Amino acid sequence: MSKRDPQVALRQVLSHAREAVDISRGKTRSDLDADRLLNLALTQLVEIIGEAANRVPEAVRARYPDVPWPQMIGACNRLIHGYDSVDFDILWAIVSRDLPVLIAQLESILQGDSGS
Repeated sequence: MSKRDPQVALRQVLSHAREAVDISRGKTRSDLDADRLLNLALTQLVEIIGEAANRVPEAVRARYPDVPWPQMIGACNRLIHGYDSVDFDILWAIVSRDLPVLIAQLESILQGDSGS
């Protein structure tokens, strides 16, 4: 049984999501194909997001069912184990569409938890 603080894992998810969004700001989907460092960075950040999400205890995840916990963890596993066949359309959608929503959700969760 892990004694990790769930707030630490939540903050890690938030931090890495923000970093991925910041790195992609001003970029386009075609930049992901052209810029190897960009695709490596975004791939790694999405992997870390999923790994950190996996460290959030199930009881905490259950309190926030609107957060896409299984999708984050699944994306991590897919990227790590399918490293040789990453679908950059999906990666780009995660970073450009899903992460901004996730960031707002986590900010709200962390703000609420810090106030209690």
